[in-house]
Amino acid sequence: MTDRITSPFGARSTARDVVNGHDLSGQTMIVTGGASGLGVETARALAEAGADVTIAVRNAEAGTAAAADINTTAGGRVSVGLLDLSDLPTVAAFASAWGDKPLSALINNAAVMACPQAYTAQDLEMQIGTNHFGHFVLTTLLARALMNGSEAARASRVVSLSSIGHRRSPVNFDDPHYRNRPYDKWDSYGQAKTANALFAVGFNQRFADLGVNANSVMPGGIMTPLQRHLPREEMIAMGWMDEAGKINERFKSTEQGAATSVWAAVGPELEGVGGLYLENCAQALPWTQENPFEGVMPYAVDPDAADRLWALSEETTGVRL
Repeated sequence: MTDRITSPFGARSTARDVVNGHDLSGQTMIVTGGASGLGVETARALAEAGADVTIAVRNAEAGTAAAADINTTAGGRVSVGLLDLSDLPTVAAFASAWGDKPLSALINNAAVMACPQAYTAQDLEMQIGTNHFGHFVLTTLLARALMNGSEAARASRVVSLSSIGHRRSPVNFDDPHYRNRPYDKWDSYGQAKTANALFAVGFNQRFADLGVNANSVMPGGIMTPLQRHLPREEMIAMGWMDEAGKINERFKSTEQGAATSVWAAVGPELEGVGGLYLENCAQALPWTQENPFEGVMPYAVDPDAADRLWALSEETTGVRL
């Protein structure tokens, strides 16, 4: 991959490292799931660099507390909006309240992982329903705001958080909601994370010429509230921690995990670039069995699959360009 895009940062860089030297004054950004984990550190770094950041959250109390914490160092640049990605009318309400106000970057960070079989308010399987379809509606309805946020020398950006978990499954277009096949929480998560990567490809195909680029991000392994559905015994069995509770050294801190999201939002190396899968503040290499915890599967960046997912998403949600 001779034309691979890289940066001065790497796997152990932090979000603050990435924004150091950036002046984001006048830029407006939204971070979904900004009340905890990666979302908090993503919002913190962007706000401390001068951006006006809205954290979009389900829990108003948690969001208010997170915003107050960030604002102690960010000068009051963080506000809170209510958003439940598992209930599409609330997604539409959030987008309607935002309107066409210029939006410099949308970081689609919120997610659910490996939950028991469940369905959203619109009867979509919970993981793909929340992680993909909710963000599809949000981003599509905010497309005009993103176009209004672009400038002559700077495109607006969409950042779609994927995961190395995408290697567990492509999108099953015949039965994405597990109506006719046995539910597997990890295959479901993999399908949803593949959808997040494909969405960036599809959105970039449609909006790059209109001043908006989209890329997907693999943040790395981080212990956050995303693991809320996993028993301790399962995490030990998977090698995420040992019997004493010590976290595998392969895992990142939340500040390190947020670095690639922030780089995707502000990195000059990505100006005018989209449709990529990023990790460790660089364009990912292809996945290999020899290095199974990094890299991207070809089906997660396939333009034809991205088009098929886009058509399915429009049909499923009723939201069309």
